[in-house]
Amino acid sequence: MFSVCPSCARFNFVTNSIVEDVTSIDSKQFHVNLLDSKNLTFQRFSVKVPGHSPNTNGIHIGRSEEINIINSNIITGDDCISIGRGSRQVQITNVRCGHGHGISIGSLGKYKKEEPVSGIYVKNCTIYDTDNGVRIKTWLALHGGSVSNIQFEDIVMQNVSNPIIIDQMYCPNNECNRKIPSKVKISDVIFKNIRGSSRTPTAVQLTCSSSVPCKNVELSNVNLQYTGSKGPAKSICTNVKPKIIGKLISRRC
Repeated sequence: MFSVCPSCARFNFVTNSIVEDVTSIDSKQFHVNLLDSKNLTFQRFSVKVPGHSPNTNGIHIGRSEEINIINSNIITGDDCISIGRGSRQVQITNVRCGHGHGISIGSLGKYKKEEPVSGIYVKNCTIYDTDNGVRIKTWLALHGGSVSNIQFEDIVMQNVSNPIIIDQMYCPNNECNRKIPSKVKISDVIFKNIRGSSRTPTAVQLTCSSSVPCKNVELSNVNLQYTGSKGPAKSICTNVKPKIIGKLISRRC
Protein backbone atom coordinates (compact mmCIF):
# COMPACT_ATOMS: atom_id res chain seq x y z
CA MET A 1 0.00 0.00 0.00
CA PHE A 2 1.31 3.49 -0.88
CA SER A 3 0.18 6.75 0.72
CA VAL A 4 1.21 10.28 -0.27
CA CYS A 5 0.40 12.24 2.87
CA PRO A 6 -0.47 15.95 3.10
CA SER A 7 0.17 15.91 6.85
CA CYS A 8 0.22 12.68 8.89
CA ALA A 9 -1.64 9.53 9.85
CA ARG A 10 -2.91 9.25 13.41
CA PHE A 11 -3.34 6.05 15.38
CA ASN A 12 -5.15 7.00 18.59
CA PHE A 13 -6.60 4.48 21.05
CA VAL A 14 -5.70 1.53 18.82
CA THR A 15 -5.27 -1.89 20.46
CA ASN A 16 -4.17 -5.35 19.33
CA SER A 17 -3.47 -4.37 15.73
CA ILE A 18 -0.86 -4.70 12.95
CA VAL A 19 0.07 -2.13 10.32
CA GLU A 20 2.09 -3.74 7.54
CA ASP A 21 3.35 -3.17 4.00
CA VAL A 22 2.65 0.58 3.97
CA THR A 23 4.82 3.28 2.35
CA SER A 24 4.33 6.92 3.35
CA ILE A 25 5.78 9.52 0.97
CA ASP A 26 6.45 13.27 1.41
CA SER A 27 4.36 14.06 4.47
CA LYS A 28 4.49 17.75 5.40
CA GLN A 29 4.65 16.85 9.11
CA PHE A 30 4.89 13.61 11.12
CA HIS A 31 4.19 10.58 8.95
CA VAL A 32 2.68 8.65 11.87
CA ASN A 33 1.53 10.05 15.20
CA LEU A 34 0.71 7.25 17.63
CA LEU A 35 -1.02 8.05 20.95
CA ASP A 36 -2.79 6.14 23.73
CA SER A 37 -2.42 2.78 22.01
CA LYS A 38 -1.50 -0.71 23.17
CA ASN A 39 -0.14 -3.85 21.51
CA LEU A 40 0.33 -2.29 18.09
CA THR A 41 2.91 -3.51 15.55
CA PHE A 42 4.32 -1.76 12.49
CA GLN A 43 6.13 -4.11 10.14
CA ARG A 44 7.56 -3.58 6.68
CA PHE A 45 6.69 0.10 7.08
CA SER A 46 8.50 2.60 4.83
CA VAL A 47 8.89 6.36 4.95
CA LYS A 48 10.37 8.42 2.13
CA VAL A 49 10.96 12.16 2.37
CA PRO A 50 13.95 14.41 1.51
CA GLY A 51 16.58 14.62 4.23
CA HIS A 52 16.30 18.40 4.55
CA SER A 53 12.56 18.33 5.41
CA PRO A 54 11.91 19.65 8.96
CA ASN A 55 9.42 18.10 11.41
CA THR A 56 8.84 15.03 9.25
CA ASN A 57 9.29 12.40 11.96
CA GLY A 58 8.71 8.90 10.66
CA ILE A 59 6.85 7.46 13.66
CA HIS A 60 6.15 9.38 16.88
CA ILE A 61 5.01 7.39 19.93
CA GLY A 62 3.37 8.88 23.01
CA ARG A 63 1.41 7.52 25.99
CA SER A 64 1.43 4.03 24.49
CA GLU A 65 2.67 0.59 25.51
CA GLU A 66 3.68 -2.69 23.90
CA ILE A 67 4.56 -1.06 20.58
CA ASN A 68 6.69 -2.93 18.04
CA ILE A 69 8.40 -1.49 14.96
CA ILE A 70 10.13 -4.20 12.91
CA ASN A 71 11.68 -4.76 9.50
CA SER A 72 11.14 -1.16 8.38
CA ASN A 73 12.95 1.48 6.33
CA ILE A 74 12.61 5.14 7.31
CA ILE A 75 14.23 7.97 5.34
CA THR A 76 13.23 11.34 6.73
CA GLY A 77 14.33 14.86 7.62
CA ASP A 78 13.72 14.58 11.37
CA ASP A 79 13.65 11.69 13.85
CA CYS A 80 13.10 8.34 12.17
CA ILE A 81 11.37 7.26 15.38
CA SER A 82 10.67 9.57 18.32
CA ILE A 83 9.52 8.24 21.67
CA GLY A 84 7.63 10.71 23.82
CA ARG A 85 6.21 10.90 27.32
CA GLY A 86 4.31 7.94 28.69
CA SER A 87 5.80 5.39 26.30
CA ARG A 88 6.41 1.94 27.79
CA GLN A 89 7.60 -1.40 26.46
CA VAL A 90 8.60 -0.30 22.98
CA GLN A 91 10.68 -2.63 20.78
CA ILE A 92 12.39 -1.40 17.61
CA THR A 93 14.09 -4.15 15.60
CA ASN A 94 15.62 -4.37 12.13
CA VAL A 95 15.02 -0.75 11.19
CA ARG A 96 17.07 1.21 8.66
CA CYS A 97 17.09 4.90 9.53
CA GLY A 98 18.53 7.54 7.23
CA HIS A 99 19.16 11.24 6.60
CA GLY A 100 17.34 12.79 9.56
CA HIS A 101 18.00 12.94 13.29
CA GLY A 102 18.18 9.24 14.13
CA ILE A 103 16.19 7.39 16.80
CA SER A 104 15.29 9.61 19.76
CA ILE A 105 13.74 9.36 23.19
CA GLY A 106 12.31 12.80 23.88
CA SER A 107 12.32 15.61 24.09
CA LEU A 108 11.05 15.22 27.65
CA GLY A 109 10.44 17.61 30.53
CA LYS A 110 8.59 20.30 28.61
CA TYR A 111 5.20 19.73 30.26
CA LYS A 112 4.02 19.30 33.86
CA LYS A 113 3.39 15.81 35.22
CA GLU A 114 4.76 13.91 32.25
CA GLU A 115 4.31 10.17 32.49
CA PRO A 116 7.56 8.11 32.73
CA VAL A 117 9.27 6.54 29.74
CA SER A 118 10.52 3.01 30.38
CA GLY A 119 11.27 -0.33 28.78
CA ILE A 120 12.60 0.87 25.41
CA TYR A 121 14.60 -1.70 23.44
CA VAL A 122 16.29 -0.83 20.13
CA LYS A 123 18.13 -3.72 18.47
CA ASN A 124 19.76 -4.70 15.19
CA CYS A 125 19.28 -1.37 13.45
CA THR A 126 21.35 0.57 10.91
CA ILE A 127 21.52 4.37 11.12
CA TYR A 128 23.19 6.25 8.27
CA ASP A 129 23.93 9.84 7.18
CA THR A 130 22.06 11.30 10.16
CA ASP A 131 22.73 14.16 12.58
CA ASN A 132 22.29 11.83 15.55
CA GLY A 133 22.32 8.09 16.06
CA VAL A 134 20.60 6.94 19.27
CA ARG A 135 19.65 9.84 21.50
CA ILE A 136 17.91 10.75 24.76
CA LYS A 137 17.05 14.45 25.08
CA THR A 138 15.46 16.43 27.91
CA TRP A 139 14.68 20.11 28.34
CA LEU A 140 16.60 22.43 30.59
CA ALA A 141 14.87 24.31 33.39
CA LEU A 142 11.29 23.19 32.88
CA HIS A 143 9.63 20.12 34.44
CA GLY A 144 10.52 16.74 35.91
CA GLY A 145 10.03 13.20 34.70
CA SER A 146 11.95 9.97 34.32
CA VAL A 147 13.55 7.74 31.70
CA SER A 148 14.58 4.23 32.72
CA ASN A 149 15.31 0.71 31.50
CA ILE A 150 16.58 1.66 28.05
CA GLN A 151 18.75 -0.56 25.83
CA PHE A 152 20.36 0.16 22.47
CA GLU A 153 22.02 -3.00 21.15
CA ASP A 154 23.65 -4.22 17.93
CA ILE A 155 23.49 -0.88 16.14
CA VAL A 156 25.53 -0.01 13.03
CA MET A 157 26.34 3.68 12.53
CA GLN A 158 27.35 4.86 9.06
CA ASN A 159 28.55 8.47 8.72
CA VAL A 160 26.59 9.72 11.74
CA SER A 161 27.45 13.07 13.36
CA ASN A 162 26.58 12.13 16.98
CA PRO A 163 26.30 8.34 17.15
CA ILE A 164 25.59 8.07 20.91
CA ILE A 165 24.16 11.06 22.72
CA ILE A 166 22.39 11.92 25.96
CA ASP A 167 21.49 15.61 25.82
CA GLN A 168 20.03 17.05 29.01
CA MET A 169 20.71 20.61 27.86
CA TYR A 170 18.11 20.62 25.11
CA CYS A 171 16.82 24.16 24.63
CA PRO A 172 16.05 25.02 21.00
CA ASN A 173 15.72 28.69 20.10
CA ASN A 174 16.67 29.70 23.68
CA GLU A 175 13.18 28.88 24.91
CA CYS A 176 14.31 28.17 28.48
CA ASN A 177 16.69 29.36 31.19
CA ARG A 178 20.06 27.78 30.49
CA LYS A 179 21.17 28.39 34.09
CA ILE A 180 18.62 25.91 35.48
CA PRO A 181 19.46 22.23 34.84
CA SER A 182 17.10 19.57 33.59
CA LYS A 183 14.87 17.93 36.20
CA VAL A 184 14.32 14.68 34.28
CA LYS A 185 15.91 11.60 35.87
CA ILE A 186 17.71 9.18 33.55
CA SER A 187 18.72 5.72 34.81
CA ASP A 188 19.50 2.17 33.69
CA VAL A 189 20.62 2.87 30.14
CA ILE A 190 22.73 0.39 28.12
CA PHE A 191 24.57 1.07 24.85
CA LYS A 192 25.83 -2.35 23.70
CA ASN A 193 27.61 -3.59 20.57
CA ILE A 194 27.48 -0.29 18.71
CA ARG A 195 29.94 0.07 15.84
CA GLY A 196 30.63 2.08 12.73
CA SER A 197 31.68 5.60 11.78
CA SER A 198 31.26 9.08 13.19
CA ARG A 199 31.68 12.18 11.05
CA THR A 200 32.55 14.28 14.13
CA PRO A 201 35.37 13.62 16.64
CA THR A 202 32.92 13.23 19.55
CA ALA A 203 31.41 9.83 18.90
CA VAL A 204 29.96 9.46 22.42
CA GLN A 205 28.49 12.44 24.26
CA LEU A 206 26.72 11.90 27.58
CA THR A 207 25.67 15.31 28.90
CA CYS A 208 23.58 14.69 32.00
CA SER A 209 21.91 17.06 34.43
CA SER A 210 23.86 18.56 37.32
CA SER A 211 20.77 18.40 39.56
CA VAL A 212 19.85 14.77 38.77
CA PRO A 213 22.94 13.05 37.30
CA CYS A 214 22.38 9.98 35.15
CA LYS A 215 22.59 6.66 37.04
CA ASN A 216 23.57 3.18 35.90
CA VAL A 217 24.68 4.01 32.37
CA GLU A 218 26.67 1.27 30.60
CA LEU A 219 28.82 1.40 27.47
CA SER A 220 29.57 -2.15 26.32
CA ASN A 221 31.71 -2.95 23.27
CA VAL A 222 31.39 0.43 21.57
CA ASN A 223 33.60 0.66 18.48
CA LEU A 224 33.09 3.95 16.63
CA GLN A 225 35.73 5.40 14.32
CA TYR A 226 36.00 9.07 13.41
CA THR A 227 36.34 9.48 9.65
CA GLY A 228 37.82 13.01 9.65
CA SER A 229 41.28 14.47 10.24
CA LYS A 230 40.93 15.99 13.72
CA GLY A 231 42.46 13.15 15.68
CA PRO A 232 40.96 9.95 17.11
CA ALA A 233 37.35 9.57 18.14
CA LYS A 234 36.61 10.63 21.70
CA SER A 235 33.89 10.47 24.33
CA ILE A 236 32.65 13.28 26.58
CA CYS A 237 30.79 12.57 29.81
CA THR A 238 29.28 15.19 32.10
CA ASN A 239 27.49 14.41 35.39
CA VAL A 240 27.68 10.68 34.74
CA LYS A 241 30.19 7.91 35.40
CA PRO A 242 29.34 5.16 32.91
CA LYS A 243 30.29 1.56 33.41
CA ILE A 244 32.57 0.58 30.55
CA ILE A 245 32.70 -3.04 29.39
CA GLY A 246 35.00 -4.32 26.66
CA LYS A 247 36.15 -2.08 23.85
CA LEU A 248 35.45 1.63 23.71
CA ILE A 249 36.76 4.33 21.40
CA SER A 250 40.34 5.37 22.10
CA ARG A 251 39.68 8.45 24.22
CA ARG A 252 37.38 7.57 27.08
CA CYS A 253 35.10 9.45 29.43
